[in-house]
Amino acid sequence: MKSSATILALIKKDVLLETRQQYSFYGVLLYIASTTFVVYLSMGQPEEKVWNGLFWVLQLFVCINAVAKSFLQENRGRMLYFYTIASPTHFVIAKLAFNAILMLLMNLLSLGVFTLLLGNPISKIGEFLLISLLGGISLSLVFTFLAAIAAKAQQQAALMAIMGFPIIIPQLLLLMKISSAAFSSAIQLGWWQMIGMLIGLDLMIIALAYILFPFLWKD
Repeated sequence: MKSSATILALIKKDVLLETRQQYSFYGVLLYIASTTFVVYLSMGQPEEKVWNGLFWVLQLFVCINAVAKSFLQENRGRMLYFYTIASPTHFVIAKLAFNAILMLLMNLLSLGVFTLLLGNPISKIGEFLLISLLGGISLSLVFTFLAAIAAKAQQQAALMAIMGFPIIIPQLLLLMKISSAAFSSAIQLGWWQMIGMLIGLDLMIIALAYILFPFLWKD
């Protein structure tokens, strides 16, 4: 009971910081709207494969702007304070949960803007919505974990790029392949197996964060 209360308190802290620093939230919204509008001006309403690829590339950069800053904005003095009031596992779980919720919100907003400006070529909207939400959670978990590691290094941005590229590219390809089934009325074999693989990757990242973050916390 005490652990859940601590996690909820840490999530509430992040929510309060996000609402006070509204320039960050609105900056991401501006990025979503402006990027989608530029794509609309240059391409109009693209075909299904292009629409799908552009959507996930946008989600990648939205995640980097909205989620990856979670640990980078915590200064040393604040981290020392958290060290005295919470355990490392509670802290990292709260970060993962808050960033997953934030990315879900950004994902829904991106999907709405995409549908409004670039059309709606999706045949199975329910399936694509499920994949979109799972994909947003997956991206947020990966970049939260990478941000926790990069926050302990001097060259934080460079380390994020070096570590993130080989990890996120296979995940993006998997998300594009899974979501492509939502653009066709045909049934794709192995679709639920790929969904299970995506969920398995998410659980693995959570487990790694749970196991490894206490060692970073002690540094």
